Amino acid sequence: MAKTIMGAVVSLDGYLADDGDGVGPLFDWLGNGDVSWSFEGNDVEVRTTKASADFMQAKYAGIACVVIGRRLFDLTNGWDGVPAAGHHVFVVTHEPPKDWEHADTAPFTFVGSVEEAIKTAREYAGDNRIVDVAAGQIGGQALRMGLIDEVVVNLVPTVFGSGRPFWSTGPLTGPILLDNPTQIVEGNRVTHLVYTVPKA
Repeated sequence: MAKTIMGAVVSLDGYLADDGDGVGPLFDWLGNGDVSWSFEGNDVEVRTTKASADFMQAKYAGIACVVIGRRLFDLTNGWDGVPAAGHHVFVVTHEPPKDWEHADTAPFTFVGSVEEAIKTAREYAGDNRIVDVAAGQIGGQALRMGLIDEVVVNLVPTVFGSGRPFWSTGPLTGPILLDNPTQIVEGNRVTHLVYTVPKA
């Protein structure tokens, strides 16, 4: 079965963006280093420290597809029909867009639930590739349902005070306990942390 990871860049107080969906300095570390590189399958060049470059290229190699929510889809216009990572995007929504200009050409599939999206994404990915689930509402629900294998936190030392939470899990019957981090990598104004999610 495909490995399913949940991850994002997040502020020190646990937010993916501020209340107006602004990301402030969260992504500044993708331009503050002396090593130039690009994500697999993407021509956009970023510059980070070697430590961050090595971590990101290794951790995000082998992404087959991503699972996102309708909010992220709307904010990015589905990245104009080109997946930001992997080769396919599964969008969780009860109302697929009716007039999206890229609907006939983009590798996007709209599904009605988190569980269905991850099941379909895993089938698409096969046994040897990775499903990347966006943090926030979708990732939080998937974590609560036991569908996440690993959590990747790219932690930036900034404080928003309020905003869109990384750990948007909804009501819980008890705490979700992760193992100690399997990786801790220090970049320039970012710390990369990887946690395995124990299975019951």
